[in-house]
Amino acid sequence: MNLTGTVRIDKRTKNLVRRIQPGEIAIIVHEDLDAVAAENLVEKQVAAVINCCRSITGKYVNRGPYVLLDAKISLIDDVGADVLNHIYEGNRIEIRNNHIYLNGKLIATGILQSYELLNHQNQIARENLEQQIEQFADNTLRYMRKEKSLLYGDLKTKELPVDMAGKHVLVVVRGADYKKDLLALQNYTREKRPVMIGVDGGADALTEHGYKPDIVVGDMDSVGDSTLRSGACLVVHAYEGGEAPGANRLKEMGLTYHTLCAPGTSEDLALLLAHERGADIIVIVGSHFSMDEFLSKGRSGMASTFLTRLRVGSILVDAKGVSKLYESSVPPMLLVYLIIAAIVPIIAIIAVSPLAQQFVRLFRLLFNF
Repeated sequence: MNLTGTVRIDKRTKNLVRRIQPGEIAIIVHEDLDAVAAENLVEKQVAAVINCCRSITGKYVNRGPYVLLDAKISLIDDVGADVLNHIYEGNRIEIRNNHIYLNGKLIATGILQSYELLNHQNQIARENLEQQIEQFADNTLRYMRKEKSLLYGDLKTKELPVDMAGKHVLVVVRGADYKKDLLALQNYTREKRPVMIGVDGGADALTEHGYKPDIVVGDMDSVGDSTLRSGACLVVHAYEGGEAPGANRLKEMGLTYHTLCAPGTSEDLALLLAHERGADIIVIVGSHFSMDEFLSKGRSGMASTFLTRLRVGSILVDAKGVSKLYESSVPPMLLVYLIIAAIVPIIAIIAVSPLAQQFVRLFRLLFNF
């Protein structure tokens, strides 16, 4: 493989995809490259991806790098962090197979990934699976004792201006298949008009699909400025001790916000918020349910998610289930239009038929008209 292009560099992939342009080369620092990050890079039509870390470490089975290869995007892996001392954003570099050149000088060598190599790395992960599950389960049980307040705690949400009592609430997380799920929910959102909550980047996902989020929940580190200024109610996720890192950005932007303190993830907070405000049904898009999904986010357990699901489970529905209920439904007005469309040609045919006058005479005789 021989490729020349301009580079964009960021230690956080979700920040990089905001500014990278089609045909440019992405340099990332992303251990265990997850599927959502890979899909975002594919969407940006990057020419190649250079990862300073290993895209599959063997901690768990990871499908993320396959997304790049399926899109015919080359992935050069494990080049080392030292490459960041030699290449700067905007430089033009050349890639020859697994070698990286700047101004004709070799500055880094990595692993040019292939399906065969990825399969081998994931096989190692499968062999370590039992150990990973045991460790994951232990951490989950240990943190459940610490986070048990999720089952009965009061979030103190009365000051929030959004009414959810008795309504459907749609919670969007920028997770696996979130785009497909949002597209599949078009009939549902048109009919039910749910209150829409975007969790961090999930708020941008809503705006990208033509919706306006009613609430944005999270650390506010992966939400676009335009979404934050859209008029949505902004809820900063504060952690134990009151630390709320997302508040600084909103202060700098001069935006009004609310702070809610809760253990666990911002996704958990969004579900608890909807439940506490009396939502009738909560539909969730892009949620994290499996161990693999949690490990891809760097979490060693899922205590908060387990406890949150226990609390809100009776009204929580996954988007995939809802989309199946609505995929074959036909709006009533569409049926009316179809009937009219079928009747009009029949009337026209009768009107121009030679028998039309005879039908009129017969009608008059029958009804003395």
